[in-house]
Amino acid sequence: MAAEDAAGRPPNVLMITVDQWPGPLFGYRGHPVIETPTIDQLAKNGVVFPRTYSECPICIPARRTLMTGTTPRTHGDRVFQPALTMPELPTIAQTFADAGYRSVAVGKLHAFPQRERMGFHEALIAEEGRPQLGAVDDHDLYLSDRGFTGQQFAHGMSNNDYGWRTWHLPEDCHVTNWTTWAMCREIKRRDPTRPHFWHLSYTQPHPPIVPLAAYMERYARRTPPAALDAPWADDVPPALQAVRAYWEQLPADRLADVRRAFYALCTHIDAQLRLVIGTLREENELDDTIILFTGDHGDMLGDFGLYAKRLMYEGSANIPMILIPRAGDRTMEPGTTDMRLVGLADVMPTLLAMAGIPVPQTCEGLSMVGGTRRETLYGEALEGPRATRMLHDGRHKMIYYPAGGVVQLFDLETDPQEISDRADDPAYADVRARLEAALAAELYGEDAPLGEGGRLAGRAAEPWVQRPNRGLSGQRGMHYPQPPLDDPKNVVGAG
Repeated sequence: MAAEDAAGRPPNVLMITVDQWPGPLFGYRGHPVIETPTIDQLAKNGVVFPRTYSECPICIPARRTLMTGTTPRTHGDRVFQPALTMPELPTIAQTFADAGYRSVAVGKLHAFPQRERMGFHEALIAEEGRPQLGAVDDHDLYLSDRGFTGQQFAHGMSNNDYGWRTWHLPEDCHVTNWTTWAMCREIKRRDPTRPHFWHLSYTQPHPPIVPLAAYMERYARRTPPAALDAPWADDVPPALQAVRAYWEQLPADRLADVRRAFYALCTHIDAQLRLVIGTLREENELDDTIILFTGDHGDMLGDFGLYAKRLMYEGSANIPMILIPRAGDRTMEPGTTDMRLVGLADVMPTLLAMAGIPVPQTCEGLSMVGGTRRETLYGEALEGPRATRMLHDGRHKMIYYPAGGVVQLFDLETDPQEISDRADDPAYADVRARLEAALAAELYGEDAPLGEGGRLAGRAAEPWVQRPNRGLSGQRGMHYPQPPLDDPKNVVGAG
């Protein structure tokens, strides 16, 4: 049974996720330009975990970790497999449902099949324009009801590159507005006899970068920080050569505009969250609701000449994590910062424990509430020539590229922007040896032979060869009439 308050009521739980929003890109983290006043206030009301990382900073694997409380090694995806069904593991939604909760999701789930409920009693989905997989998308239905059938992508921007323009339809048709509206309606339609687990999942700031004009305008006269650069970025391993070859290297003025548009998407979400919180308040549910805010991964946004996710640098792998208890909970001090190492696998055991629900033994994560802390966190993304691996001890981060056997080492306490690679610095020899042995012990599958003896070996690597981008990074088209069904194993664009 769930934990009850003095009146005998179990807490509601609101789990908010965003897609591709870097952990440092918030006002409460000290960013000099972006406006996130709502989320900054959430940080003042709860506990912030700045050392939170996506164990696999790719959309589908990250969400499998979030939903099952397990790492990629257990749930089976560190690549991006759009036709991979959910593993036979307890999910956070099903566990809450089994404890008597009404479990509802709104927004992006990124499961297969797309209508896989994963234990939710109801799921209203916005799946970024994937009708070729055969599911009815609730956001598409809404657009059709509004008279804009098949026009979600008539703006012409891609889901996987860095072109941008302002949104082309009325504001209420934007996926951020629809997701907010649908969640507020679900809150109002709740069963008053049961506690609720609500999963609010925004699809942006993931491209397409199509902010509302009102939010773009507020950044027009502001100067985003310049892209980071570093000596190590002059000669990068093949895995990073591939990233640079795939995305256009934007000049500084165009990159500044992309960042303004990206910030506008973020501030739009921040403002829309006020409606969800306001709805909870007016429905007299806010004080009885635990709120968790996090994301699946970040975006490099041009730092070091790199874009998107799949990498272990802070822009890609570091994600937001804010935890706000129900009113009157004395176990957590509002407005505090907890520097423990956290991963997405920790969300499920944390929220279940706070609700007084037994945590399934399958969970590999640790509760963020209490004294149990990990010494290291392992991260992984992709396989073959583009594979990247990470070992973090809370201060130092080691990044390893199996193709070529390249190792990097950063001291995030003295160098939070990862400018200085300390892998060959004699002063960090002991740190390197310790982290290398720990990382080698984590390797499995095709990587296992590379970690024998506690040292990281490499495999042959060839320079990345540019290939034609005939599909324009998975460009969507007009969706009426609906595109024909396709093999779900076909990866569209860069995922």
